[in-house]
Amino acid sequence: MMQYIQELMSPQVMFVIYLFIAFIIALYVLSVVYVFIDARRRGSEYFWAWGLLALLPFVGLIAYNVLRPNTYLADREEQELDMALRERQLAQYGTCPHCGGPIEKDFVVCPVCNTQVRNVCPSCHKPLDAHWKVCPYCRTHIQ
Repeated sequence: MMQYIQELMSPQVMFVIYLFIAFIIALYVLSVVYVFIDARRRGSEYFWAWGLLALLPFVGLIAYNVLRPNTYLADREEQELDMALRERQLAQYGTCPHCGGPIEKDFVVCPVCNTQVRNVCPSCHKPLDAHWKVCPYCRTHIQ
């Protein structure tokens, strides 16, 4: 039996086996590098991912792909900035002091509860802020 095994293990077969082992090792090293770079870009704690991958070579890569955050850190920051900008734009118009409904810049009364939220110019009937002394539309002095 040993004689047959020694005949099968020719230098060419051994070269192919060594080449296959080198390929598996290179694939493992590349998967570690991939997880390290991807986890850092996604903003997760990439050390636990690297440790998971180091302990469980190819199963760890699959587990990382399942457990990783689904968006990049830069995308999440951009979404948060976009939401903050939209909230600020909505806050410019304000809310009704009585019911809390949204009030736009040119509203005189709240459309939800009919509460007066701004004064009206006596001559041109445009909405005015409470602290204005002169109507900016028709130059009428406000009492």
